[in-house]
Formats: sequence, structure tokens, C-alpha cells
Amino acid sequence: MEVYADYAATTPVKQEVIDKMMDIYSVHYGNPSSIHSIGRDARKYLDEARRTIASSFNAKPSEVIFTSGATESNNTAIKGMAYDQMDKGKHIITSKIEHHSVLHVFEQLEKEGFEVTYLDVDKQGIINLQQLENAITEQTILVSIMFVNNEVGTVEPMYDIEEIIGKSNALFHVDAVQAIGHLEIDFHEFDIDAMSITAHKFGGPKGVGILLLKEGTSLKYQQLGGEQEAKRRAGTENLPQIVGLAEAVTLANQYRDENNVHLMNLKNLFLVSLQERSIPFELNGSMTDSTGHIVNLYLPFIDVETMLTLLDLSNIYVSSGSACTAGTTTPSHVLQAMYDEEDNRAKHSVRFSFNEQTTEQEIKYIATEIHKIYHKFKEDV
Repeated sequence: MEVYADYAATTPVKQEVIDKMMDIYSVHYGNPSSIHSIGRDARKYLDEARRTIASSFNAKPSEVIFTSGATESNNTAIKGMAYDQMDKGKHIITSKIEHHSVLHVFEQLEKEGFEVTYLDVDKQGIINLQQLENAITEQTILVSIMFVNNEVGTVEPMYDIEEIIGKSNALFHVDAVQAIGHLEIDFHEFDIDAMSITAHKFGGPKGVGILLLKEGTSLKYQQLGGEQEAKRRAGTENLPQIVGLAEAVTLANQYRDENNVHLMNLKNLFLVSLQERSIPFELNGSMTDSTGHIVNLYLPFIDVETMLTLLDLSNIYVSSGSACTAGTTTPSHVLQAMYDEEDNRAKHSVRFSFNEQTTEQEIKYIATEIHKIYHKFKEDV
């Protein structure tokens, strides 16, 4: 049996999405910026996709900016707001467990003279709300906090966070990459100024994403050239992938509740299956304040590299954390922040991530193979 359990890294493109994209590639292939009839035909599909995505998040079509993915969206939002607001202050805030496409931007801004506060988190991966409140000053211009952590699945308390930030003049950016398809997100219910999304995490194509930017929020845009995206993001829009993204968003929202029940059942089955086999493990993160699609486990009897290799030999495909750090031996910065920079825990932890295609049979197969591996290494526990 082959089991793909790395859906937090990427997901297969849904057939409905492929069908929509192929129609654009083969029939509606015009440049949306061209004024002739073929260009106008393409523009119709671009505008329709923008409206579909906007309505999915209770946003306005004018608040949707198409990008190449979450990394570009994060960079555009954070740099753009920081540079635009720097005459009001140079203090910015994020957490220690953000994705590297956020953290590395903050590190670069810090080198450029911005003052950065990196918020602590507890052992569940929840940010320290009191520290956030204490950190905000009149010089604070931006706070960036992810909605759902990509390594442990923790859902941050967004209502509490936005209430604290709302008492200040700081702008609020949210990396919502792992939340789509798992949580209902109303862009205007939360007091969010900018939100990043990428298609390939929920059945859409790679290489396309969204930056939702609240109307009236000012940015210094980094990508110059043409006047696409209302002069906010130069470059010909990738229409086939944008149409695919809109279809993927629609499907993710349509089946969200049904899929969430399935995922939570799988998560419970996985943990119970390990317990029944007397396999020693601890859950990294929260069982309750988390999504169902990510299960990050501390397995003390084996190092992560060996576990990944042995699972791969059993045709089980998982990861130690973010795919963006693949190929490195650096312990997870997320787990280090959650467990007081304890390298040992990070070096013995594996992320399993599922989606609606994952079956109970696959879950039981993973548990069985981990049990076999445990018996080979249990003398080292």
C-alpha cells in the first residue's frame, strides 16, 4: 500500500479544478489586458474568478490581488505595509512559530533598522496574548500572526488577537494558508488588513495565490511593470491557474464541514491506534485548539531522519515539518519555540497530515508500520 500523508506540504489538484483550467488553456487563452474580443473573453473569466473568491471570504472583488502564492503574498503584505507606515514608527511584531516566508521577511526588516518583537508561544503553540498586549506601543505599525500553524495545526485565537491589535493603530496581517478548507473565514468579521492564501494547499494548482487587502489599506508595492491588478501587482495574470484557484476555493468551502468531521475522526483513530499498540508518543500541540488535518508526534524511540527513511521504504510519505525547509538538518523552529528550544524533541518529531482522500485503512497501515519500527528500536527508549 502507498500512503501519502503530507497534505500540509501540498495536495493533488482536484479533477474539477483541472477541467476548469484546461478550458482556459485551450479555449479562453487570451491576455486579460488585451482590448480585442479574445482578450475581453479572458477578462470575463478573470473577473468571475475574482468575484467568486471575494464572495467566498466576504470580501470585495477590489480587495483580491492575485499572486504567485503565499510567499509572494506574505512578502508583499509585510514589506509593503512596513515601508508604507515607517514614518509613523518602525516597531513590528510577529511570533516565533511563523512560516519562514514571514520570519525571513521580519529578519530582513530588522537588518534594515526596524525593531521586531518575536512573541513566545506555549506548549500548544498558542501565542502569549499578554505579551502581545504589552509589546504594542505607539510605534507599532504592523503585527503578523498565522491563522493555523503549518507544523502542528494549532489554531491561533484570532478574535482575541484582533481585539488587542484593534486597540492600537497597528495593521494586522494573517497567513491563512493552512486554514482554508478547515475554518470558515469572514475577511471583514475579523479586523484583518491583509491575508495570504495559496491554492495548492486545498486542491488547487501550484504557483498561484491571493493577497486579500482591505479597502483603504495602503501598501508600497514591490513588483513593477504593467498595470495589472489595479496597478498593484505587475505581470500578466495566470488566468488558467486563477480560474483553478477559484474552483478549488469553492469546493473547499462547499465540503468543509463534511471534511472536517472526517479529518477529526481520522486524527482520533490514528492516536488511538498508536495507543492500542503501546507505542510511546506525545502529541505536539493541542488536541482541541487545532485542525484535524495535521498530527505532529514526538516519537522518543527514533530520530526523525531514520523514521522518515523507514516510513518511505514502507511507501508512507510524510515529513518532519515545513516542506520549505526540506533538505536541511536544522531542528524545527516551531517545536523549539514551543518546548523551550529543546533540540531533542524536534529531532524526534514527525508531521503527518491528511485530507478528505485519506482513508481509515491508510491510517491503520501507518500505525502498523510505526509499530514494526518501534519494535526494532524500542531498546533505545
